[in-house]
Amino acid sequence: MKRSELQASLETLLECGRFNDYCPNGLQVEGRESVHRVVCGVTASRALLEHAVHVGADAIIVHHGWFWRGEDARVTGIKRQRLGLLMAHDINLFGYHLPLDGHAELGNNAQLGRLLGWQAEGLAAVQPLVHLGRLPRPMPAGEVARLVAARLAREPLLIADPQRPVSRVAWCTGGAQGYFEHAIAEGVDLYLSGEVSEQTTHLARESGVAYLAAGHHATERYGVQALAQWLRDVHALEANFVDIDNPV
Repeated sequence: MKRSELQASLETLLECGRFNDYCPNGLQVEGRESVHRVVCGVTASRALLEHAVHVGADAIIVHHGWFWRGEDARVTGIKRQRLGLLMAHDINLFGYHLPLDGHAELGNNAQLGRLLGWQAEGLAAVQPLVHLGRLPRPMPAGEVARLVAARLAREPLLIADPQRPVSRVAWCTGGAQGYFEHAIAEGVDLYLSGEVSEQTTHLARESGVAYLAAGHHATERYGVQALAQWLRDVHALEANFVDIDNPV
């Protein structure tokens, strides 16, 4: 399909205009006009770009793209190397940050909830990126952590008494530790995100709400995988997810 057709289809699907984001969403670097083979990944790292070149991809679609607000705008060093590699091989780069977090079906949060088997009950009132739900059955926080570890193949960090009973949960993938207080206000027993900050420990202890840091990369692999499947099903594109290992 044509690049412009793919761009318009993704824009409609992900409703990019709804989000005030930290980066441009959509086509970030223009490449060749015709798109057949697509590589999907979490982050537009050098390793992902090199894989795309190796397999002859026409486009790369990621959750973490480029040109973040507040970063140095100069194209030097690593930024120059990445951009040069992409442009030398005429590959398109599409990035979808908050739109791929917030999509009701394909989004990181929706997909993670399904993967974990949590029963979705809605969104937080103040911060609608935070999903609310319930476990299939009440269980201790330590057991929740073990089940998350098994599903994500990564050991999470639990800040709570492992015996603390958990029934209602909230979650928001990636670096959403700053939304912890919104989850607390919703009366949940446990909040899951990707990262954890120093002050999060004290907030968990003082609020009595368990905090589970399951990994930024580990929690954000699933939206872009679902998007790759959508591209195969809807547009018959050759779209494959490539997981570049990241322990964070």
